Amino acid sequence: MSTHLVLGGARSGKSRFAQARAEAHAGAVQLVVTAEILDDEMRARVARHRLERPAHWHVTEAPVALPEAIARLAQPGAFVLVDCLTLWLSNLLCTQPEALEAGIDALEAAIAGARGELVLVSNEVGWSIVPDNPLARRFRDEQGRLNQRVAARCDRVTLVAAGLPLALKGA
Repeated sequence: MSTHLVLGGARSGKSRFAQARAEAHAGAVQLVVTAEILDDEMRARVARHRLERPAHWHVTEAPVALPEAIARLAQPGAFVLVDCLTLWLSNLLCTQPEALEAGIDALEAAIAGARGELVLVSNEVGWSIVPDNPLARRFRDEQGRLNQRVAARCDRVTLVAAGLPLALKGA
């Protein structure tokens, strides 16, 4: 079992780094996506991502039920790539804000119970300006707390900036 959190800003190369780890895996890859297609711009992004990843990967959509998907898929010998925790948090915060703490607790438990290889991608959003509205400030704060909690649970943590990985925790 191995757990790995990959952090970075927008367009930092974090997803590319995580995908390269998955492509190096000899067995099947389970990709868990958290994005929902709500507009044309997101539809184009998803289409681009589909073209960039190997067609034989198994894809599970889990915009809110991420802990359940990880618990089901992270079995011995499996490689599970989650992209990304940021969209999952946004989905949960916008649709079930009262369930946020329980959702994060469930995510921590799923990570702790993972028996295969698990790579989680997340955005580092706290390095920019202070948002101008309460929801955006709450999201930024919750994302920072989520990243800290997940990093504490993972064996490895890598920060990616400008396409370059920096190991923060683990080998």
